[in-house]
Amino acid sequence: MNCFQQLAHALDIGPAVLATVTSITGSVPREVGARLVVDANGQAFNTVGGGAGEAKVLRQAQDVLKTGEKQFVEIDLSGAPQRQTQGICGGHMRVWLERWQGEAAKSLVDEILRQLQQGQAVTLVTPLDGANAPYLSEDAVEVDAAIAFVQTLQPPPMLLIVGAGHVGLQLAKVAHLIGFQVVVQDDRPEWANADLYPQASQILAEPIDNAITTLATHQNLYAALVTRGYTYDLEALQHLLQRTIPCQYIGMIGSEKRVRQVYGAIAQTDIPREKLATIYGPIGLDIGALTPEEIAVSIGAELIMVQRGGTGRSLSLNA
Repeated sequence: MNCFQQLAHALDIGPAVLATVTSITGSVPREVGARLVVDANGQAFNTVGGGAGEAKVLRQAQDVLKTGEKQFVEIDLSGAPQRQTQGICGGHMRVWLERWQGEAAKSLVDEILRQLQQGQAVTLVTPLDGANAPYLSEDAVEVDAAIAFVQTLQPPPMLLIVGAGHVGLQLAKVAHLIGFQVVVQDDRPEWANADLYPQASQILAEPIDNAITTLATHQNLYAALVTRGYTYDLEALQHLLQRTIPCQYIGMIGSEKRVRQVYGAIAQTDIPREKLATIYGPIGLDIGALTPEEIAVSIGAELIMVQRGGTGRSLSLNA
């Protein structure tokens, strides 16, 4: 969503170029769908990998800004001898450059942002014929990759922080830093407020059942239970585990004893036992964290692990 917000700002200035990674092979610094925006002043936002490869994209983007001629940029990261390479990662990237301009482009970006901000996925189709403009499709479509680049844009992950105490305060900072929309819930307005949580897009100083109802349709919801007590954990879990759209992640702070107590109480309800297996409790990765700041980093690392499909292992063990 950040990229399209930057594109919206750029279009307020004038024409802008959107660079999109449409295909990759081998080891490369960014994934398919990574994007970069270049505004009418030549200023760039976001990244398609940095280094000489991105420099090549930026040079070509200046031509696209002037001529409007859509084009591919090939980035060679193979490091092969006697070839003009842009890095030594070992792979190749193909990047599509297209100039966006005018009211139609602004309307398209506004609609993309509207749907993403409502927590809904949106499918963007980018024709690669050099003639037709990007458009939205109501359904995911299968198109020849040589004809169009199709990507279903997911809403940004939203982290619901249940409990506005010391850990919640630090976790909001970490979550915002790693790209999560932050929502804070606590029934104490003196704890849950915008002064303490400037990173939060929403402050829900209300009971947990009301808060979860507010977020009922969000498709990419993560929840961190960092409450002040067992009963608050239990109430939050009862509502979170019964969402029509399952949470991507539910983590619960506390000792192993506290976690077992909550599990035992949940087992007495009509919630299927297998749903307990989806809870990360105690929350976070084992890095020896003690302070609220360290615990927040531990939780943030686990959020990234779940979102990106990591293992949590030290990278040095893979060397």
